[in-house]
Amino acid sequence: MTDVLLSLQGIHKRYGATYALRGVDLELRAGEVLALVGENGAGKSTLVKLLTGVVPVDEGTITLNGVAHTFANAQASQAAGILAVHQETVMFEELSVAENIYVGRHLMRGPFIDWSAMNTQAQAVLEQIGARFNAITLVKDLSLAERHLVEIARALSQKASVVILDEPTAALSQAEIRDFYGIVRKLRTQGVGVIFITHKFDEIFAVADRYVVLRDGTTVGSGAIADASEQELIKLMAGRAIDQIYPQINSQPGEVVMTVQALSHPTEFHNIGFELRRGEILGFYGLVGSGRSEAMLAIMGLNPAAHGSFVVNGQKLNARRPGDAIAAGIAYVPEERQRQGGILDFSVEHNISLAGLSRFARGIWLSKLRESALCQRMIERLRIKTHSPDTLLSGLSGGNQQKVVIAKWLGLDPRIVILDEPTKGIDVGAKQAVYQLIAEMVEQGLAVILVSSELPEVMHLAHRTIVMRRGVQVAEFARGSVPAEQIVSAASGLGTAPAAPPHNPTPAPNVRAVVLEKLAA
Repeated sequence: MTDVLLSLQGIHKRYGATYALRGVDLELRAGEVLALVGENGAGKSTLVKLLTGVVPVDEGTITLNGVAHTFANAQASQAAGILAVHQETVMFEELSVAENIYVGRHLMRGPFIDWSAMNTQAQAVLEQIGARFNAITLVKDLSLAERHLVEIARALSQKASVVILDEPTAALSQAEIRDFYGIVRKLRTQGVGVIFITHKFDEIFAVADRYVVLRDGTTVGSGAIADASEQELIKLMAGRAIDQIYPQINSQPGEVVMTVQALSHPTEFHNIGFELRRGEILGFYGLVGSGRSEAMLAIMGLNPAAHGSFVVNGQKLNARRPGDAIAAGIAYVPEERQRQGGILDFSVEHNISLAGLSRFARGIWLSKLRESALCQRMIERLRIKTHSPDTLLSGLSGGNQQKVVIAKWLGLDPRIVILDEPTKGIDVGAKQAVYQLIAEMVEQGLAVILVSSELPEVMHLAHRTIVMRRGVQVAEFARGSVPAEQIVSAASGLGTAPAAPPHNPTPAPNVRAVVLEKLAA
């Protein structure tokens, strides 16, 4: 691995007076996996936009295969051999895999599309990366992991020499992640240069050959993964050592604030039941497809086919819509902060006040003074980094966006907060801030349900952890009572009796359901 495939020298990018990138240097070799590491706001996304032709470089040189390039647009970048696979795949669900691979560049025979050649060539590329589905399969029938494979197949079909993988495993199960590692290694053996962007250190050390660390738009470190440690990378990223990511949880659970009994859904989960106490963190852990998030949506009145018994603060709750749950003092921070939690084109202030507009009402008008006071209080309480309350949510880093979404609900003074994957896609420094916030919530008497696919989170933070598998509640563990292996065993079903399927499932599984069932079996 001596041939330099891609070289960036002295890359600068400004937005007005703000520097997004300031003198970034980077080298990628053929057949190498390079981990691009940095906190949210460090400049990783801007660098990807420059490489893919979305925005132009202000200063500096991009050299690919020894030739200097200036990418006028995304098509120019793709033509040069650079392609990115993003965390959120954007595909045409009603079209086939082959059509998505060749979208915008269909193979033609005269004036007609050559469907046979396109399907054959797409199938060949899929087999090259070990995909287990057919080129004529509709994308809507694929799992998220399989959709990532389609994106990679698209890159290979264009003879891409550089593939950028931007947080590709954020929503994958552990089994899907292991399969994805194999795909990355296969790209390496085929001589493709891979830039791998992730916040998960186990992934960096599992697949990367070298690393480059960005901080505040500048390259602050690089080297071989074999010579690095997690603590060294964290110190480079944050500019400081983060010795204790998880805070001390000092609260002791008090009286019961919510009781859930016989919570069921025809296809997604069956007979879920638990008690939640004041000042308690209750973890929910399971593989993708275990029914955790679907059960939380039912509690919030967002899953109308579900039914069960809810008692909140001694009062029976009939949550048929979100307003019922909110009125009972329940707040819900969803997994997808950008699509479900916040509105990117709204300001920080308007996002924070959105859930409780009635509080600021004066007749038919809203009180700007009250709204601004709440926003400022939440910015200070959650230590949100923003230039002003009027800054658009899209202008904040991922970690600060997550804080804004949490602030929106804390502004309602809830008694129960449901956090669904609260640290998904944010860096270690932002994670530490979210963990500290959770600790403060329970110390102030709130009850927290923490839904997470990251086992260390629930093991360190939750007083108790409920494990789900295939829609069934299969185990419950107190903090520190069992090793990680036992929790994973319960979630996966390895070495245990299989969990019963959800009650009265529908008889028409799609490809995604079959894949998830095999992963959980």
